[in-house]
Amino acid sequence: MDSKINSANPAGTNPNSLSKLRMLSNVCFVLGFVSIIVSIIVWAIAKEPNLAHGERFGIFIGLWAPTFFILSDRFERYARVQA
Repeated sequence: MDSKINSANPAGTNPNSLSKLRMLSNVCFVLGFVSIIVSIIVWAIAKEPNLAHGERFGIFIGLWAPTFFILSDRFERYARVQA
């Protein structure tokens, strides 16, 4: 199998994959903020019969935010290394 290196991109990195990594990083970053907002909404609309369940579910959704922010950072770092 022939391996050809593009003269415009001597490292052989696919620019399309870099843009996908950056897009995925941005999506994870936005999802982090969305999970914070959704957790506040879930906590605020928790009704009396299952108030504790609503609060726990809001906390559970709020715990997704750090995961999304970490994933966003990792994808961005990986894209910078590949560039």
